[in-house]
Amino acid sequence: MLYLPRYNHSLKDPLMHVQLMPGKRKEWGPYMLSAWRYNLTQNMDGRVYLDYRNKLGVAGGFGLNYTLPGFGKGDYKFYYTKEKPQDIPAGFPKEYERYFMRWRYKWDVDQQTNITSELYKLVDKRRKQDTQRNILKDYFFREYEEDSQPLSYALFHHNFRYSSIDLLVQKRTNNWYEQLDKLPELKYTLATSRIGQTPFYFENNSTAGNFDKKATTSPATPDEVTVARLDTTNKLLLPMKVLFLQLTPFVASRQTIYDKDTNEDDIPVRNIFYSGADLSTRFYRIFDIRSNLLGMDINGLRHIITPTVGYSYNHEPSIPSSKLRQIDSVDSITRGNSAALGLSNKLQTKRKGQTVDLLEARVTTNYIFKPKTADKRGSNLSDFLIDLKLLPYSWIRVEAEATYQHSSSRSDPGYKHFSEANYDISFDLGKGRSVSIGQRYVRASSNTLTCNLEWRLTPKWKFLTYQRYNFKQYLDSQNQEVSRGALEQEYTISRNLHCWDMDITFNTKKNEGSSIWFIFKLKAFPEMEFGFNQSYSSSKSGSQSNP
Repeated sequence: MLYLPRYNHSLKDPLMHVQLMPGKRKEWGPYMLSAWRYNLTQNMDGRVYLDYRNKLGVAGGFGLNYTLPGFGKGDYKFYYTKEKPQDIPAGFPKEYERYFMRWRYKWDVDQQTNITSELYKLVDKRRKQDTQRNILKDYFFREYEEDSQPLSYALFHHNFRYSSIDLLVQKRTNNWYEQLDKLPELKYTLATSRIGQTPFYFENNSTAGNFDKKATTSPATPDEVTVARLDTTNKLLLPMKVLFLQLTPFVASRQTIYDKDTNEDDIPVRNIFYSGADLSTRFYRIFDIRSNLLGMDINGLRHIITPTVGYSYNHEPSIPSSKLRQIDSVDSITRGNSAALGLSNKLQTKRKGQTVDLLEARVTTNYIFKPKTADKRGSNLSDFLIDLKLLPYSWIRVEAEATYQHSSSRSDPGYKHFSEANYDISFDLGKGRSVSIGQRYVRASSNTLTCNLEWRLTPKWKFLTYQRYNFKQYLDSQNQEVSRGALEQEYTISRNLHCWDMDITFNTKKNEGSSIWFIFKLKAFPEMEFGFNQSYSSSKSGSQSNP
């Protein structure tokens, strides 16, 4: 009549062996995602995935985490499905093979040397009917958000006393990605170093590689540019103090050797001469103010003003970019003559013996001298970048950034407005109690407000909520209309069960549907996984089978 399953788990084992996630989603219909953990050896464990989606069918795969004592660690993941969508129009295939394979490895050979590699392979037959389809996006959206076009590469890095060397091999493994292959690229970097006992300093950046740029609008129409290139930049600096100013003039020379030009002919060395100077100073004043007005805990104030000016000039390259195969920004260098302007204001005080920045505001822009542009607009100021950090109390933090577009063009004298503006306000109201509000504004596009609340009701109960609201109708990156109103709402009740934490979460997204899930976490043994993002990062938790 009734069956209640019973599950026993030894606390000597830090990982749960079975995960089940039921739910319902617009594109999937009712679904059940499952993962079964297995331990092969002390240094090797993994998962087996078996998922069912009512509108798509069965999918599955496996993962493997491994540690090689003395030789690093990594992970492998494979996920496969033969999708059978229910909404395919007549005349289209009824089945689509889709799979995703990833292998990642990291080895810290010693304190100065490490090796990192990642390999991604995505096969998606459904892209022939819909180029917006991507198995990584459809099945592992969190990974897609972190990196929508993951690269396959192997990187060797070694630090010397004052310099470093990198050897990178990077190869495209997914045809629909536009990617620069490096087969290989060798890079040497010498940080700014003093020349003996002289007042001069020297730095060098050199890169040699065989590059293959592949741009693909579809798997059947590739466009390829191949070139071998050696590029080196040598810079000589002379830092000095002139009255109250810190002045650093410099000269630099850049040579680039190509194996051929756009006509497949031999080409001489391209030379570019650079010169310029960096100028900065700092003014400060200390105010003997002791006050606890409005609870701000002011123990003296120090106002610091830091203006900076950086002038840079580079001569017209000896070989114009029109004769070069365009691989990256190195090949498109033209004459440059500009000044970078910056102004920083900072207010500091002391709290509990520690220096605290109450306020930090910084504005930066560039002044470009007579650029060679089609509109012949003449010398002009570029966009103003504004950054603001405010910490009036130890429990409030405000961070904001904005871009103010400025134009002195005669054809468009009114081109003066904020193109982007973002802010975040965080309130730390005690242990387990916080509120944060943020807004993201992009002119002629989106304007969204986000709110996040974490509130501990009692020692055992906690409530969390996340809201995302859109104020402006716009078209997203996939040219789909996003209307005004709530975009996402999420509510979580968390219960402390002594050795366990239990979360019950309800989430609803506009145009995607609603989900509810239950999570049980054993406090003493959180699950751990390896994290990569073009380089090795700290461990992350969470089921990768969770959409």
